[in-house]
Amino acid sequence: MAEYYLAVDIGASSGRHILGSLENGKLCLEEVYRFPNGMKQKDGCLCWDVEALFYEIKEGLKRCKEAGKIPSFMGIDTWAVDYVLLDEKDRILGRTYGYRDGRTDGMDEKVYEKISPEELYSRTGIQKQIFNTIYQLMAVKQKEPELLEKAESMLMIPDYFHFLLTGEKRTEYTNATTTQLVSPVSKDWDYELIDRLGYPRKIFGEISRPGTLVGSFRKEIRDEVGFDCQVVLPATHDTGSAVVAVPATEEDVLYISSGTWSLMGTELLRADCSAESRERNLTNEGGYEYRFRYLKNIMGLWMIQSVRKEFAEEYSYGYICDQASKQKIKSLVDCNDGMFLAPDSMIGAVKDFCERTGQQVPKNEWEIAAVIYNSLGRCYGDTVRQIEEMTGKRYDPIYVVGGGSNAEYLNRITAECTDRTVYAGPGEATAIGNLLVQMIYDHKFRDLKEARACVKKSFEIKKYGK
Repeated sequence: MAEYYLAVDIGASSGRHILGSLENGKLCLEEVYRFPNGMKQKDGCLCWDVEALFYEIKEGLKRCKEAGKIPSFMGIDTWAVDYVLLDEKDRILGRTYGYRDGRTDGMDEKVYEKISPEELYSRTGIQKQIFNTIYQLMAVKQKEPELLEKAESMLMIPDYFHFLLTGEKRTEYTNATTTQLVSPVSKDWDYELIDRLGYPRKIFGEISRPGTLVGSFRKEIRDEVGFDCQVVLPATHDTGSAVVAVPATEEDVLYISSGTWSLMGTELLRADCSAESRERNLTNEGGYEYRFRYLKNIMGLWMIQSVRKEFAEEYSYGYICDQASKQKIKSLVDCNDGMFLAPDSMIGAVKDFCERTGQQVPKNEWEIAAVIYNSLGRCYGDTVRQIEEMTGKRYDPIYVVGGGSNAEYLNRITAECTDRTVYAGPGEATAIGNLLVQMIYDHKFRDLKEARACVKKSFEIKKYGK
């Protein structure tokens, strides 16, 4: 019988349970469960419904039991930066805010009263994004200080779900780095920084590397889902898992983890915390094996997802992409402009940007989509040049992984704008990377290189450009 591994991959708009197994040296995937996700308005705030998400996690586990495909190992990955605060009885304190909530407005200035942006980057290597955990915690300190006073622990979202399954608290490294409170040198919390900001030390638990065994299911979970399972930490930051699955057997390549966000970068063995790197808004997120994901966060397909919701009819992403490819409009927007983070209308935001900058204003939904795809391509081209200037290396090819790897038009634009060969696929890179870390733990692969070679021969990879 096949041995199964389970990746629970929860993104900003949906979650999925994907079983993985090895057959004749190839990785086989089977989606057993899928469920919707999204931030919800609660008392005027954007929040996650973690109770509903944990219910869905358990429902997916039950589907594995029903199918007679019980995993030996499992792990959960999600988006980064969001967290829960727990009291002495492990109850959630306050709301579980989503990163698009506006409460962090102005919190950067409060942080900079304690540490300059230059020193903060030199200590952490993490780019400034107003939703990083460091600013979220400052919002708590300023607006809900009683919560920090009552808090006994802080867990990132996937760590919290692992805790609910096992009763064991673990803080996984790749996600912890996105708090902007971890040292890239010690790979541990920067406690001096934490003290300067006035955050309570006790809430920051010991950091564990991906590939660490968390434990088995609690008895209540075993009884409810009908089986036991070993929980292993993947790279719990979904981008960290996606980068594990980049199907490159050579070093020094560029990747784009293409989904709600486009994360474009390379892997470094040492973080670049220089002033120039900060000025270019590049970041050094933690990766598997303590590699650094030296990358830029680009707004990504969130913009397409948002305009799709505004269309009068429900079109597939493939159809939108195809229609966009037929448009002639040359207008471009700055995908990283904060106005596109959470506008009331993405269509309105794109039109406003074009009008303000004296460009042709798109007339219909297909021109809107074309502007977004072309703007992403230009942003990718700019990012390639910046990373090459910073590292002193020339990168070719570019590997596009994740759901956005299916966007044919965007892949063609990426090849043109970067003047590089583009290899697109696999689409389920995050779940695959999650599974690979479990399999390396279980000695199915010797190391990351062997695991990536398996991805390369297991999935269709499309080539674009030269």
